[in-house]
Amino acid sequence: MKKSSVFYAVLILLIGISSSCKQSAKQESQEDIAVTESLSLEGEKWSVQMAESIKHRFPEGYQIDDRTTAKWDYVHGLVLKAFLDLEMVTDSVVYYDYVADYADQLINEDGSIQTYTLDDYNIDMINAGKLLFEVYERSGNEKYLKAMQLLRKQLAEHPRTSQGGFWHKKRYPSQMWLDGLYMGAPFYAQYAVTFGDSENLNDVAKQFELIQEHAIDAETQLLYHGWDESKEQQWADQETGVSPNFWSRSLGWYMMALVDVLDYFPEEHPKRKELISYLQQLTEALIPYQHESGLWYQVPTMGDQEGNYLEASGSSMFAYAIAKGVNKGYLDQRFKAVANKAFDGLTQELIVRNDDGTITLTQVCAVAGLGGDPYRDGSFEYYVNERQKDNDPKGTGPFIMAALQLDR
Repeated sequence: MKKSSVFYAVLILLIGISSSCKQSAKQESQEDIAVTESLSLEGEKWSVQMAESIKHRFPEGYQIDDRTTAKWDYVHGLVLKAFLDLEMVTDSVVYYDYVADYADQLINEDGSIQTYTLDDYNIDMINAGKLLFEVYERSGNEKYLKAMQLLRKQLAEHPRTSQGGFWHKKRYPSQMWLDGLYMGAPFYAQYAVTFGDSENLNDVAKQFELIQEHAIDAETQLLYHGWDESKEQQWADQETGVSPNFWSRSLGWYMMALVDVLDYFPEEHPKRKELISYLQQLTEALIPYQHESGLWYQVPTMGDQEGNYLEASGSSMFAYAIAKGVNKGYLDQRFKAVANKAFDGLTQELIVRNDDGTITLTQVCAVAGLGGDPYRDGSFEYYVNERQKDNDPKGTGPFIMAALQLDR
């Protein structure tokens, strides 16, 4: 063999060895990264475990709910409010930064909000405004104040029922849903107290009074998901205007709305005792329907009916609201056991620990509503056949809040 041929053969061999070594090193590097990215959360508080799992899955706050583009949305408001609550307990600024980055991405310098349209008069879009009080206070950036003023403008112009109840959305005329109380009332109450128009607390209380007047069931003392003042919807009872069934998450939204607006009603306010009585009434009404596991069914009064299932978001919301109600003195101490039993059910029955160290919350109803296209009739079959989604933010946010209130 010629010397040149030997040289090239050796060179090719060396290149091959080098390439193989590089590939091996690359694989080891990837394995190291995988190990580094795996979380070690066992032993941490459940609130931290869930928040860190969310951050692990979604490095940017706007990605919550599997989004690829930024959106102003109520689910972000729900989860990120839980992050603000977590920061207060842990003093870990990373949770605040996660929230502030979301707000900064969505709020323009003139206070306009990306993806938000005031003229939709969608009460859901108010909820994320609760994040802005803290971000504005800590940053001093006027764009956040302007954004809050924009959301307050929506409430000032929002269409209402004949008695003054906010419609759920412009495209759902004359309808109040339990969901809407959580979406609008806490922001409205906090704005009223923060910016000196606390006389509007009476208007906040009116929203609950109207739901209690029109949506409550005399026998069970539970509240129906929706009420149509016009009685024109197919789902509306022709005498009362209420929807056909109870839905756990809608009751959870309502219960959370009560405990959260009470933060802004001073003890001397004439409507405070009334709101507390609504919370007490609903808590008592829920207890007969709590499953032995501690959880509640998707349709809480029909636990033995085929297709029904123990649902995570409503159960998390009840655990949070009841625990906070006890902690604030609105509910008797005996109800703390109810909240702890619910949280036990969540962690023992519905939490799965993943190979990467994160945790997953299972059996969360992804979405449910009334009317629309395709039409949602509010039947039992409708609620139990809506899709379920692991780690849906409507479950993970309240899970964090419940863990914090229970110090679990």
